[in-house]
Amino acid sequence: MNAAAQTRPGRFDNAAIVLEDTAVTYGHGAHATHALTTTSLSLRDGEFVALVGPSGCGKSTILKLAAGLLPASEGYVFVGGREISARAARVGIAFQNATMLPWLSVRDNIMLPLKIVSPFKGDYRAKKNGDYRARADALLAQVGLTGFGDKFPWQLSGGMLQRASLCRALIHEPRVLLLDEPFGALDQFTREELWGILQNLWMDKKPTVLLVTHDLREAAYLASRICIMSPRPGRIVEDRAVEFARPRTVDRTYDNDFVELMQSLRAKITHDGPNAVGSTAA
Repeated sequence: MNAAAQTRPGRFDNAAIVLEDTAVTYGHGAHATHALTTTSLSLRDGEFVALVGPSGCGKSTILKLAAGLLPASEGYVFVGGREISARAARVGIAFQNATMLPWLSVRDNIMLPLKIVSPFKGDYRAKKNGDYRARADALLAQVGLTGFGDKFPWQLSGGMLQRASLCRALIHEPRVLLLDEPFGALDQFTREELWGILQNLWMDKKPTVLLVTHDLREAAYLASRICIMSPRPGRIVEDRAVEFARPRTVDRTYDNDFVELMQSLRAKITHDGPNAVGSTAA
């Protein structure tokens, strides 16, 4: 890999995530599946972008590319201005299922990234019962889980586990936060509550967020931009700004202009493919 491929100066200096003419194909020959056709996408530092589209369109593929969990078949992926294969980026990830180690307390689960991610891991032994514990407890307080650090994962509800999962994703101060349908398995009331918590965390810490969701209301509530993807092989067919003032509320999602945005997004998705995406999680 040459130095020119590792960095992208100039127009990418303020970009946290960049996909440049990126494509992904699984398998070879007759068994090949084109998951993502040639796609370009750029997220500025501190931006909150949601990816929506029909199932199988490549939303999670883009997330995996940004996380360095999947190599691009074509093109380049840059995180923090450097090609992702050239240097590991500090990334936080939360998935639909908040997987926690059952033999560790909630606090110890949250602190796991500090144990394995530089530069924190070198100080873990010295700080785990001091500064790092305080950092975890401060995050727990922000998401309404004060006093639950010593509990075990099996003692928490699904919504509480997702709150703890957000804490774990943010504990090591990532520049980029990747969210793959983190609230999809929750009931509507819990989901709406967690939208508010995530919005507050983002407004406080301002990481760059890339959210994959089937829920158009969730995307419009949380995101600064919404990127609509076509059916497989996926590509971004529309990139739309969401200009509603923050902080946003659940009540705001019933206003006419908010509903009109969701209807417009849904119409674009259903026009470009047979799989409809509704205004609630699919």
